[in-house]
This record gives sequence, structure tokens and C-alpha cells, in this order.
Amino acid sequence: MSIKALVAHGSTNGSTAQIAERIGEVLREHGLDTEVRPAAQVGDVAPYDVVVIGGAVYAGRWHRDARRFARRNADQLSRKAVWLFSSGPLDASAAQRSIPPVAGARRAMAHLDAVEHRTFGGCLREGAKGRIARSLITSGRGGDFRDFDSVTAWAERIATQSLGARAEPERGDLRT
Repeated sequence: MSIKALVAHGSTNGSTAQIAERIGEVLREHGLDTEVRPAAQVGDVAPYDVVVIGGAVYAGRWHRDARRFARRNADQLSRKAVWLFSSGPLDASAAQRSIPPVAGARRAMAHLDAVEHRTFGGCLREGAKGRIARSLITSGRGGDFRDFDSVTAWAERIATQSLGARAEPERGDLRT
């Protein structure tokens, strides 16, 4: 029986969605039956063994769709292997050091007993939605700071731990 994984994301300008897509590709490459979907469009998490929730960080807040998804599905998610990620720093800091989760992601981690949270660099380019985003771009603080090698390595760890947990028949769930 294959492991079913969901990568749900909250993304306004598409950068976080692209990180989620890469995570989904890596999980599939390792044999996990994986879906990648916007968090607002996921109705039921019951079919999944592993859930990755990602949210963009804007003005110090985890994306609303990621927060709502975590709250709406908290009961079921608390019994699954859940991993969280954020994207957002518009500099190289996420590649240089571990960045703790913002408050919304930290609360989700605690409520869901998540395995881990990881922050990746963000991306903000010309044409971004929102007054603040446009002002950041105009001031020269935009750019693409995503490190897809780091995203890939993290997704490989999720796959390896998920497959390892499945290989342990005495365990009741996929938590590591």
C-alpha cells in the first residue's frame, strides 16, 4: 500500500506554490502518492498519511490560507505526520541560518504536533499583488531568494522519514 501525501500551500504571488510543487515532485520521485493543492481548495485530509503545509510570510504573518487550513483540519492533522514550511525572507538569511517560524506557523506546529518547520527564502518580482509588495519591489528589495537545493534536501528528508516510518509495522502512524 502506498503512502499518500498532500502538500497544501497558501501563496499569493505563486512563489510558495512553486516551492510546494518542488516538494511534491521529490515526494513522488521517492514513491509517495502525492497531491499538491492550494490549502483553500482542500476539503478533506482523511485520505492522506503525510501532510506538508506551506505558507508565504507577509508582514510577519503566515499566509491566511495556511493558518485556516491548519485550524480547520486540526483534529485529523494532529493524528498524522505533519511538516510545515514558510517562505518569505527577501534576503539570503534563510540559506545562512535556521529561521524560527512566525507566530501563526508556531501555533500550528504546537496544535498539530508537527514533525518540523522550515523557513525558505522568498521571491517577490515585478507584478506582485499588494501595495506593500509593490513598494518593496519599487524600493529595490525584491528578488528571488529561494534555494531549491535546500527545498529538495528537506523534501527528501520528509520522504525518507515517511518511508522509514511505514517500514516499522508496530507504529500506529507516520510520526518520527
